[in-house]
Amino acid sequence: MAWIQHELRIPPQRRGFHIITRDVEAALPELSRFKVGLLHVFIMHTSASVSINENADPDVPRDLEMAFNKIAREDFPYDHTLEGPDDMPAHVKSSMIGSSVTIPIRDGRLCLGTWQGIYLCEHRNHGGTRRLMLTLQGE
Repeated sequence: MAWIQHELRIPPQRRGFHIITRDVEAALPELSRFKVGLLHVFIMHTSASVSINENADPDVPRDLEMAFNKIAREDFPYDHTLEGPDDMPAHVKSSMIGSSVTIPIRDGRLCLGTWQGIYLCEHRNHGGTRRLMLTLQGE
């Protein structure tokens, strides 16, 4: 069994849902050596998240952003407001979506469904560079 770990830095993105599947795969040159295993993707931030969702229709990321903005509104009377009106809603969205995803590996490839992609969910207006820890385990 082998363990490999890389940190992936995603440059600042606008607020929204961004497909990063190719970025993740490019950061893992060893992936092709794995016959079977798991990839764990963990985001090292509390105001952004990672998710797996549809990667084909560009309406999906826009609709996700719209829906989460309705669920975690900026005009809600939050107590935590020191970092701006988009910060606390970002924490709420991050808690709802989650900080990690785990994807099976088979024959050197990620086992994602036909229409699935890995998303960086940027919940801040100016979130900055995001760090993801990528951990491969398997044979």
